[in-house]
Amino acid sequence: MKRCDYCAKEISYHEMYCSDECRDKTFDFYDLRDKFQKVFSVINGIFVLGIGICIFLYSFMPNVGLIGGGGCMTILGVMYLFLPFPPDVFIEKQKLKKAVFLTRIIACVILVIGAAVLIYGIIRAL
Repeated sequence: MKRCDYCAKEISYHEMYCSDECRDKTFDFYDLRDKFQKVFSVINGIFVLGIGICIFLYSFMPNVGLIGGGGCMTILGVMYLFLPFPPDVFIEKQKLKKAVFLTRIIACVILVIGAAVLIYGIIRAL
């Protein structure tokens, strides 16, 4: 059987969504993603590059590397928590509702790790 593109419930082969609510939620998600995709990509690129730079800086200035890396991870975690835009391949495999949920779980993990590294860097600097 075919599955709903939003919630993954079984549907007939003539439909894409199991209800109007699922269709509306899917359209709202893609509208939001289209609206914020460029800003999201730029912020994501900057902070992922920042994490790489902070890992390099850690070997020379450990406190700066820890604080910078923790700050970048914390910001990325918050961004993915509020704007969960999983890749299209992940959406196709898991369907939209589950893909967004898993992206938010990953964002929470990144947020917790980033906050822990940031706090450790601040305590170590004092």
